Amino acid sequence: MEGHDRILQRYLKPDLLIIDDMGMKQLPKRSSEYLFEIIMRRNELKSTMMTSNRPLDDWGKLIGDVPCETAILDRFLHRSELFQLTGRSYC
Repeated sequence: MEGHDRILQRYLKPDLLIIDDMGMKQLPKRSSEYLFEIIMRRNELKSTMMTSNRPLDDWGKLIGDVPCETAILDRFLHRSELFQLTGRSYC
């Protein structure tokens, strides 16, 4: 558990946490629990930005846990700004 707390602190400490390309791959088992804990503990205390090329409706499958996905989105989207970009990708 000590290693878990040390890793968790790594994601809780920054004033701005950027999670880029959410949903490029399905999360490994139990990752949804860790993501939920990070979002929950940062909620309304620090800024978190997430990018994704997947619609929010697909996140339950990507996260692998629909109830956890609902809780993550509830906290993450509360008092958030959503920006939807369209057009060509320049990757």
